[in-house]
Amino acid sequence: MIPALAVFAVATLLELSLWIPSFWRAQKVIAWVVAVGLLLSGALMILERSTFGSIMLLFISAYRIVNMLRIVKGRMEKHYLRRVVTKTGLQLMAMQLVIAVSWWACQHYGITLDSFWVIFSGLQLAGVLVVVLSTERHLRTTLPPKDVANLAKQELPTLTVAIPARNETDDLEACLATLIASDYPKLEILVLDDCSQNARTPEIIRGFAHAGVRFLQGELPRDGWLAKNQAYQQLLDEANGELVLFAGVDSRYAPDSLRRLVAAMLAKNKTMMSIIPANTLQPMAAQSQSILLQPSRYAWELSLPRKMFNRPPVLSTCWLIRKNTLKSAGGFAAVSRSIVPESYFARVAGVHDGYSFMQSNEVIGITSAKAVPEQFDTSIRTRYPQLHRRPELVLILTLAEAFGFILPFVLLAAKLVLQPPMTSLVVSVVTCALILYFYGRIVSLTYRRFLLRGFLAAPFAALFDIVVLNYSMARYEFSEVIWKGRNVCIPVMRAIPSLPKIDG
Repeated sequence: MIPALAVFAVATLLELSLWIPSFWRAQKVIAWVVAVGLLLSGALMILERSTFGSIMLLFISAYRIVNMLRIVKGRMEKHYLRRVVTKTGLQLMAMQLVIAVSWWACQHYGITLDSFWVIFSGLQLAGVLVVVLSTERHLRTTLPPKDVANLAKQELPTLTVAIPARNETDDLEACLATLIASDYPKLEILVLDDCSQNARTPEIIRGFAHAGVRFLQGELPRDGWLAKNQAYQQLLDEANGELVLFAGVDSRYAPDSLRRLVAAMLAKNKTMMSIIPANTLQPMAAQSQSILLQPSRYAWELSLPRKMFNRPPVLSTCWLIRKNTLKSAGGFAAVSRSIVPESYFARVAGVHDGYSFMQSNEVIGITSAKAVPEQFDTSIRTRYPQLHRRPELVLILTLAEAFGFILPFVLLAAKLVLQPPMTSLVVSVVTCALILYFYGRIVSLTYRRFLLRGFLAAPFAALFDIVVLNYSMARYEFSEVIWKGRNVCIPVMRAIPSLPKIDG
C-alpha cells in the first residue's frame, strides 16, 4: 500500500501546486501528470489491497481526473476555469480525506464488516424514508383546488401565451390547435420563430394568423445569452397580458384549461405557478425507456425537501407568472445563461409565498406529449447545469443513487442467500419495498394511471439516471450539447467557441 499512497500524495501535492500563479502557467502539463498519477495510485491500491475504502478512494479519484482534464481541454475562460477547478479539487480532496479517516477509524476501533453493513443498512432505510415522506408531502401540496371557480369575463386578467419555437413542425401545430380552441376571453397568443432552419416552422405560425396568433421573428443570440432565454425576453417585451404563460410546444390544452388555470392561481393568491402536466403514455415499443426517463425528472423535483434549501420544484413545460413580477425580478437578463430560468423566478416569487407547483388533473386539462428522443435530449441538456456544473455534486448524487436506490436490492439478494439475522433481513425488505413504492408513485403521477412495471422499474431508473447524469457532465465538459441545432455549452459553460474547421 505504501507505493500507492506515495504516488497518491505526489499527485495531490502537484494538484495543490496549481493554485500557485507561477505553476498555473504549466497547468496542462501538471494536470496530465496529476491525472496519470491518480489513475496509477488507484490501480495500485486495488491490486495491493482491494477494500471498500480503497474502492471509494479510486471512485472519487475518477472525478478528480475529470477535473484535471477540464484544464487539459482548456475550453473555458481562463479565470473562470481556474476558479471552478480549484473549488472542485478542494471538495473532492476533502471527500477522500473523510473516507480515509472513516475507514481508518473503523479498523482502529474494531468495527467489523458485518457491523458496518448493519449501520449502513439503517442509514439507507432512514434516507429512503426521508425521500418517501418528502414525496408524499409534495404530492399532497401540489394537488389543484377541488373546486375551481368559473370566473366571469370581467374577473379574469388579460393573458398572453408565449411560445418560443425553433425547428418545430407537428408538435407546434398540435399545440396551437388546442390553444386557439380556448374559451379564455382576454387571450393573446405569441409565437416566436427562433431563427429556425426548418422553413415549415414560420409557415405553421403564420398559418394560424387568421385565428389571432401573432408571429414574432427571433434574433440571433447575443453573447452571454442562451438562445431560448433571449427568445423568452423578446416574447416578454411583446406581451400585453397581465399574466404570461410560457408554454412548450409539447403542451396541450383543453378548451377551458386556461380559464381554470388562471382561476386556480387567483384562488391560491399566487404570482407564479408551474404545472405538472399529465404525460401521454408512449407506444409500447418506447414505454420502457419513457418510464425510466420522464418520471426520473419529476422524481428529483418532488422527492427532496426543497423548502429547506429555498429551491422550489419547477418544470418548464408550462409556467404562469405575473408580468410585473417577472420584470421586477430583472427579466430574463438576470438569468441569461441559466438552463432552467424559471427556477430563479420561482425562488423570487416564493420569498413571499407567491409560488405554487401544481398538478394538472381532469379539471385543469393540461397534458404533455413528448417523444422519448426529446425526453432524452432534455435530460442531457438540463441535468448537469441543474447541479451548477460541478463534478463534485455529480459524484455525490451518483453515490446517493447507487447506495440509496440500487445497492439495497443487491444487499437483499445477498442476504436471502446468506440467511442473516431476521432484523437485518426485515430492514432490507422494508427499504426495497419503500423504494419500489416511491418510484411507482412518481410513475403514476407522470402518466396519471397505475402502472405495475413503474413500481418494478425503480432500481433500473436509478441506474439509468446515473448514466444520464454522468453523460450530461461529459458532454458539457468535453464535447457539445446540441439542442435545436445550437451548441448550448458556449453560454452555459462559458466555453470559448472553437474556430470552424477549414476544408482542404
